[in-house]
Amino acid sequence: MNVSRTKLLNLLVILTSLIGYLEWEGNNHLFLAQGEYEIIYKFFTDPKATLHPFILLPLLGQLLLVVTLLQKYPKKMFIYVGMASIALLLSFVLLIGFLEMNWKIILSILPFHIVCILNILHTRKLGKAVPQA
Repeated sequence: MNVSRTKLLNLLVILTSLIGYLEWEGNNHLFLAQGEYEIIYKFFTDPKATLHPFILLPLLGQLLLVVTLLQKYPKKMFIYVGMASIALLLSFVLLIGFLEMNWKIILSILPFHIVCILNILHTRKLGKAVPQA
């Protein structure tokens, strides 16, 4: 059983989810880490402004993956649900990148999807090797 590799892949999923890049008209741009910081700040100052599924689901997904980093044996369900929650937003951003043919957006989101695929393959390969405590 390779728990340290599982935790490393979960950490990489979290980190690659933060390097996503957004760009919209009017010379506006933002890395997802910056947006997440603003959302967390706004959560404490104006919580109603942050109550949207595209905001809450990725944050909860990241929180689930952080929990797996703290568990002795990461739960597979937490890994899958965490990645899927983040992937909802980042897949939508990737789609926008392809529709706009914006290579900055596409190249900033691809690492997340690559690491997720590697994580899924690794977790499936472990099979029942990861105890479900």
